[in-house]
Amino acid sequence: MTDEHYFTADPSVPFQRIPVEASVWGRSFSLVSGSGVFAQGRLDIGTGVLLREQPAPESARTVLDLGCGYGVIGLACAVAAPEAVVTAVDVNQRAVLLANENAEALGVTDRYAASTPDEVDPAATYDEIWSNPPIRIGKQSLHDLLLHWFARLRPKGRAVMVVGKNLGGDSLQAWLTDQGYPTTRLASAKGFRVLESRPG
Repeated sequence: MTDEHYFTADPSVPFQRIPVEASVWGRSFSLVSGSGVFAQGRLDIGTGVLLREQPAPESARTVLDLGCGYGVIGLACAVAAPEAVVTAVDVNQRAVLLANENAEALGVTDRYAASTPDEVDPAATYDEIWSNPPIRIGKQSLHDLLLHWFARLRPKGRAVMVVGKNLGGDSLQAWLTDQGYPTTRLASAKGFRVLESRPG
């Protein structure tokens, strides 16, 4: 099984739940991932870089986890920021199921909900967007995805994401700036860029 399955709505591989242990912002998380979902059985390197290099969004009230997988980014935000309401989106139905199951296990379902993109309130806006975006869907699809969701940032909001340098992190930084979302590099580690974008 390769990670290319993870951005399909209904992966063809048999579904098997796989535990994951992660430490984020001084807290330990026992989560469940699964076959056909990105980073099954592990915390992937890029997400690890993002969560190590960025502090928890403690002042945010509304957070979007874009391309949530089994939910680690948005769930860590929900636990670390008790005032935040977290929306998590993924096209992969297994990822949505696992993220919501993990939220229930952590006791944050009152402030966390994962769904497919078409189930999200079209009027919803966000203080912060966190993402390890699905680069392998292709450049145009990625651009469309980011512009669609970045348009929901509140005027003083921000988006923070991690992108591999060899997967176009530097060119994406320049492109987002050209699209009216000034983007800066916050950190660089293990071949990944941590980028921050704000509404222009």
